Amino acid sequence: MSLILPPKTPGSRFGIRKSLPIPLIALACLLVLGAFSGAVAAPGPDLFDRVVEHRLPNGLKILVLQESRAPIISVQIWYKVGSRNEELGKTGLSHLLEHLMFKATEKYGPKEFSRLVQKAGGSDNAFTGRDYTAYFENGPKTELKNWLAMEAERMRGLKVGEEDFATERNVVLEERRLRTEDDPVNFLFEEVMAAAFKAHPYQWPVIGWFNDIETMTREDFLQHYRRYYVPNNCTVVVVGDIDPQEALKEIEAAFGAIPAGPEPPKVTAKEPRQFGERRVAVNREAQLPFLIMAYHTPNWEDPDAYPLEVLSRVLSQGRSSRLYHNLIYQQRLALQAGADYDFDTANPTLFTLYAQPLPEKTVPQLEAALEAEVKRLQTEMVGDKELQKVKNQTVSGFYMSLDSLFFRGMLLGRLETVARWSLIKEFVPKILQVTPGDLQRVAKKYLVAENRNVGILSPIKTDKPKMERFSPGGQIN
Repeated sequence: MSLILPPKTPGSRFGIRKSLPIPLIALACLLVLGAFSGAVAAPGPDLFDRVVEHRLPNGLKILVLQESRAPIISVQIWYKVGSRNEELGKTGLSHLLEHLMFKATEKYGPKEFSRLVQKAGGSDNAFTGRDYTAYFENGPKTELKNWLAMEAERMRGLKVGEEDFATERNVVLEERRLRTEDDPVNFLFEEVMAAAFKAHPYQWPVIGWFNDIETMTREDFLQHYRRYYVPNNCTVVVVGDIDPQEALKEIEAAFGAIPAGPEPPKVTAKEPRQFGERRVAVNREAQLPFLIMAYHTPNWEDPDAYPLEVLSRVLSQGRSSRLYHNLIYQQRLALQAGADYDFDTANPTLFTLYAQPLPEKTVPQLEAALEAEVKRLQTEMVGDKELQKVKNQTVSGFYMSLDSLFFRGMLLGRLETVARWSLIKEFVPKILQVTPGDLQRVAKKYLVAENRNVGILSPIKTDKPKMERFSPGGQIN
């Protein structure tokens, strides 16, 4: 799912907090930061015209957005390093490093960082995705100087001994067991990703493969840390009740003396065109089957990204969407069904359809129903009324999400990390420009069999209860 918008489906499967299942970031912004939003009118389209942008001599990028409705701030540190910056045999390094960043530094002892934030009445956390790793603190504006100083300290002063490294590596191994090894649906999603991407590092999971995590060394972690945790690979975002020029001074005071590092290596891998459907089968203990159909699609760099985003919402936004109405309500085929498109990524991505059949229904029935919905999009124009409804939902959801200061910072940080932050200002106009012809064109171009990757979970019956959920989002804590 795109960070730009909240979830499409009722009873959302998305959330975020440290050591929770992979779910997504948008709802986190709204739930975790509910206390930071306040009761105000929805922000206007000129909100992001107030962003102050600056770059320090050491390469550190700074984005500051003033919002004085309450004496609070969100401080966010975004590093341009995620699972795509790893290699086979070393997968999961970025996520493990995120965990280790909460260990000691030269100045702060173990866990002292978070205790100081909480003592001041704030909260802190972090998450890793395919394209980024980010850290944040939310709370009183009086803590700006302290929180910046602490983030600058751990950018270069992290101290992790062999014992602490081994302990945290075991924590991540257990996290993987919980989220993937013991979750058949997420296990299936990993298999689909590995089949869909042959050349590009999106093929492996953010948390990493089990054996890679198990064999990681402290030296692997230190090399990754030194290579990517440098000011010229980082964006600092501050949103809230601050004077922008004062904030710039505080950021420069905290980070300005840290020298730039060597330019981190670029990710040059490019996924070749797919020439035929790929299918994967997973036989696991589970209560019900599950079906995933994933199609290669472009990211934000291509104009087709916006019709694809609207198309995913025609299929999957709310109870009046096509998949819910037809597969769940009318045909009574599916327990759940949805579509997902994650276009705000650094490289081309996937458009995903997924569904879980009701008991006594079959995967072939469900697959035929999903294919029928795709065929309908390719042969019939989406009506003007239906399209306008989806546009209204999309735009209103976007503006309501902006009521959270934290979410504003998330938009700035993630988009600047994968592309450029000013994409925020283009989102609503480009969504409103989408036509029925655009939807039909992208459905014909991308949602075709030769471009499709199908994953099927076939249950091995067991008396052991399982929690099954599909979490296509690209970040974990």
